[in-house]
Formats: sequence, structure tokens, C-alpha cells
Amino acid sequence: MILKAYKYRLKPTPKQQILIDKHIGACRFVYNLAFETKQMAYNGKQINLSCFDLIKQLPELKQECDWLKEINSQSLQASIKHLDTAYTSFFNGIGKFPKSKSKSKKSFNVPQGVEIEDNKQGFALCIPKFKKGIKLVKHRNFEGKIKQATISKTPTGKYFASILVEMAATILPKKAITQENTIGIDLGLKEFLITSLGTKIENPRFLKKSITKLKYIQTKYSKKKGKKTKYKLQKIHEKVSLQRKDFLHKVSTDLVKNHDSIALETLKVKNMIKNHNLAQSISDASWATFVDMLEYKANWYGTNIIRIGTFEPSSKMCSNCGEINKELKLSEREWCCENCYSHHDRDINASINIKNIALKNANKYLCTEDTLKNRNELPTIVGVMTYEATIPLGSCTSLVALPL
Repeated sequence: MILKAYKYRLKPTPKQQILIDKHIGACRFVYNLAFETKQMAYNGKQINLSCFDLIKQLPELKQECDWLKEINSQSLQASIKHLDTAYTSFFNGIGKFPKSKSKSKKSFNVPQGVEIEDNKQGFALCIPKFKKGIKLVKHRNFEGKIKQATISKTPTGKYFASILVEMAATILPKKAITQENTIGIDLGLKEFLITSLGTKIENPRFLKKSITKLKYIQTKYSKKKGKKTKYKLQKIHEKVSLQRKDFLHKVSTDLVKNHDSIALETLKVKNMIKNHNLAQSISDASWATFVDMLEYKANWYGTNIIRIGTFEPSSKMCSNCGEINKELKLSEREWCCENCYSHHDRDINASINIKNIALKNANKYLCTEDTLKNRNELPTIVGVMTYEATIPLGSCTSLVALPL
């Protein structure tokens, strides 16, 4: 059984839009109130309130705030559970310390009672507090049990539903790592992606293409902060985001489906963004998002993702003889090896080295795994104990009587 999320466009009526906005605001209010209460309880009396302690207080809160009665109670409980999950993740070393939600994050969760009905007028999403159902644009089908849904609103006023589905599908086993069907990938800025086969995928630079229009509207917005100008800004940013996601999805899916193993270099994007000359270009490329897509899609299709270290000399090492060119500069896109006189394209050479280094590391791992399968070579607990240890307790009165 695997879990997959499907995102659909919603087209609510004006009344339904108001109710959705109320749900978003109420869930944010409960989340922030629970966060503040949890902080005060710990700072004041050193008591850690669990999510159940806070959920028990919701009925009393509804008596104090009547407008909360319009909201689905399970959605309110889910917001507190999300806060508890954020705390647990932080103390387990995953993620940052929780903080209060801002108005820019417009979404709420529906943990139960989610259904999609096929009416005469089309498909409708049925959730608690929405009796008639919200019109849904079902552009693709799925088979499985609906577990939950998240309703969200974009800055441009569009509504979406992310439906989590439990599917009766088996995860494919990992494919064998071979030299022939392994591809090395070098991520760049001029070309988004360069493979060890010599293929180069151009960087679309969606943000750079829209930057002139953005600067013009931003200047206009800074002088006169009107709703129309703000909406235009949000619309451009949304378009750039959707274009980028569409591009990344297509490239990542194509790579995962057509190769058994993909070799990547581990990039520390947060450190690279500190370079202000390249920060905008790196953010526009969205390397981290692309790698995340590769990883979760690789789990679906049984593809191997092999990483190499950040400080491996992938660009400076000759892929033919292994000689390292220590004097190679970032501006040099082509170079010739002084040892074997091979001419290299910097990016293609780097992708070939990434593949070779990754395969060496993978082979070491596979060799270790194979030797461990031979149980005759493993140490055993039989035959290693001393004679003294084999004698039952109380059978002798003196250690001197034991044979040496």
C-alpha cells in the first residue's frame, strides 16, 4: 500500500468561498492560540501540554467564540495535531522550531469524511459543513481509498484540494546498478542539466524572463499600494512558479523512467545562495526541489539515486586518466588535460566523473553486502567461550580446581 496525493482545482460558489475562508482563518486562529498556550505553560510552570490536553479545551473555546461552531471540529483538531507534529519533528532533529502561522498561509486540513461524488452537473468534493459539495475539476482519475484532504487558497484567489489516496500498489524493488544503465547528472545555471551521455537541457530561467515586468509593477506598487497592482504581482509570481514546477516534473519523470540508476552530486544550496551574485539564478533553477522530485519518484519506479560527496573533484578531474587540474578556474568552460591531452567540456566531464565516482562507491557497498551474505565467513557465538564459562554455577568450590 502506498500513499499518493492528487491536486484538483475547486470552483466554489460565493457562499462556499466565504465558508472556506472562515475555515482557513479559524484553523490558523486555533493553531496560533494553541502555540501561545503551549509556550506559556512551559515557560511559566514547566509543563508540556500534549495535543490531547489542548484538544479537550476546544468545546470551552467554542462557548467563548461562537463563530467557531460554524467550523468543522475535526479540522480544528487537525491544526493542533499539526502543531504537536512540528514540535516532535523539531526535538527529533528534523526541521526548525515551530512558529505562529501568518495570514499568507491559507489552507486547512480535513482528516475524515472526504468523498468525491459524480453528479449530473459534474464532480463535487463533499466534506463536513459543505452539504451540497464543492465543484471539482477532476482532470485525472485514481483508484484507492481517500484518507484526507487539504483545501488551499492561492494569493490570486484560486482554490485547490490536495487529496491523499491510499492505493493498493506495490513499491517496485530497486533495479540492479550497472555501468550501462547508470547516468551521471551535473546541475548547472547556463544549462539546467548536463548528463554523462552528453545531453544538455537548457535552463528555462522563468524568473529572469519575467523580471523586467516584475520590476515595473513592483515600482508601481511601492508608490501606490493598490489591490490591482498587488494582484498583478501575485499573478506573475504564480505563473513563474507553475511554469517551473511543470518543467521540473517533466524532466524528473523522464529521467526516472528511462534509467535504472541516477548519480548526483550533493549540493549545499543554502550555502551557495549566500553568494549574492548567483543567489537569484540558483533560486530560479530550484535544484533542491528537482532533487526531491527525483528521490520520491525513484521510490515509485525502483530507480536508484546514488550521491557523491560535495567536495569530490568532479569538475577538475580528467574523466579519461584521472589527473586533477588544480588550476582550473570557474570561468574556463573547456580545458585540455596535460597528462593524456584529452579535450573536455567542463560540464560533460563533470557529469561523467559523477557517474564514475558514484559507481565506485556503489560497488564497494554491493561487495560488502555480498560478503555478508556468506554466513560461513561471519563470526559466531559458538566455540568462542572459555572452559570456565561452560561450567554451571555452583558446580565447583574453587577456581584452583579448574584445569588450566
